[in-house]
Amino acid sequence: MSRFATGVVVITVGGEHIHGMTANAFSSVSLDPPSVLCCIAHNAVMHGAITKARRFAVSILGAEQEETARFFADKARPLGPEQFDGVDWLPGAHTRAPLLSGALAWLECELAEAYESGDHSIFTGSVLNSVRGPGGSGLLFFEGKFQRLAPPAG
Repeated sequence: MSRFATGVVVITVGGEHIHGMTANAFSSVSLDPPSVLCCIAHNAVMHGAITKARRFAVSILGAEQEETARFFADKARPLGPEQFDGVDWLPGAHTRAPLLSGALAWLECELAEAYESGDHSIFTGSVLNSVRGPGGSGLLFFEGKFQRLAPPAG
């Protein structure tokens, strides 16, 4: 699967189970009605957070946000509200989940379904709100490394 390039997002949950996690197992499911999916390991803190909160947000990261992606992927970072100290974010209007500043786009979702598959759950979310940020190139994950698209020729 390392040969399949994916976008990089940070999934967040607000409220008493506030948490953030970098993910690349994320996809659009349906445009009408809008829905998305994310795959979360059963042993991840985010698994319990989404299950309890039943709402989550997604910040679609830009090419310049590799440091943010690395931070929310680091298992040694603090948990709870402290993990958002020093991170610029606003609470989502529908989920109260952190929406990370500088992202290319943001989605707020309500948990629709959860499916068990191996050591992960596939969570589908009904999109409650979506906002496009400023333009720019997306952050990619390919061959086990963060990558950026090359600028168009000419």
